[in-house]
Amino acid sequence: MIIEAIIALPHKIKIAGVDYTVGLKELIDLDGSTLGQVIYQKSDITIKQSMSDDKKAQTLIHEMLHAILYESGYKEHSEEMVDRLSITLHQVLRDNDFSWLHGKRK
Repeated sequence: MIIEAIIALPHKIKIAGVDYTVGLKELIDLDGSTLGQVIYQKSDITIKQSMSDDKKAQTLIHEMLHAILYESGYKEHSEEMVDRLSITLHQVLRDNDFSWLHGKRK
């Protein structure tokens, strides 16, 4: 299932064998800095709905990195590190063809 948007965010993402549900909704944000959240115990990622599609994709990658670190045993991780890596990873994933990972050639 795909979430309806101009870009198609996945409804689920498998991280270290765990299916994380991905959803869009308006988040309670008291200081304007919450763009997404991950709840590890529920395997749930939520992305703020009222953002540009590019920012939603970047935020999903940010929250995925949090989940990747958590599922890899890193219960504590630097928000600054996740911010920096997610911006770069978003660009790498967006600007390159990764079909080779699935055995597809162009």
